[in-house]
Amino acid sequence: MGKGRLEAFSDGVLAIIITIMVLEMKVPHKADLSGLRPLIPVFLSYVLSYVYIGIYWNNHHHLFQAVHSVKGSVLWANLHLLFWLSLFPFMTGWMGENAFAAIPVAVYGVVLMFAAIAYFILTRVLIANHGKDSTLGTAIREDFKGKISVILYAVAIPLAFVNAWVACLIYTVIAIFWLIPDRRIEKTLIQ
Repeated sequence: MGKGRLEAFSDGVLAIIITIMVLEMKVPHKADLSGLRPLIPVFLSYVLSYVYIGIYWNNHHHLFQAVHSVKGSVLWANLHLLFWLSLFPFMTGWMGENAFAAIPVAVYGVVLMFAAIAYFILTRVLIANHGKDSTLGTAIREDFKGKISVILYAVAIPLAFVNAWVACLIYTVIAIFWLIPDRRIEKTLIQ
């Protein structure tokens, strides 16, 4: 079957996730700048999650540029990824509302890690469906960024109980690491 419906559905879900996240930021009841101070953690958690959703959307787009068709296994792997991403609004709100307390920061890391694992599974299912010598299989032979990201999440999660800000710094570093889209697919498609 064609990939268009899967891409359109995924784009819609990601747009809804971003919308829900922004709606979680409540308008202050004070008309001066002091009313914004309590919203700083909420806003910072929103920015981090917004960047992560943007990264997933961008890489998902690049990934599906190298895909010609999808099977049921791809649909389920994609839904698995969207499940973890759909938890971002809740986790973003919980972490922000609690000023980056240890437990919300650690659980946020768990969601980030499982989203990364789900994305890895999606890429492997797509490669299995298209073949190791396909454009996608050729482009994603080694997944250094994906593997190191999961390792860093696994380090940051327990670290959140020691220093939540250091864990958040690790999450931010991983996001910065991924801001540049996966160029392997673009390079393979151009050749």
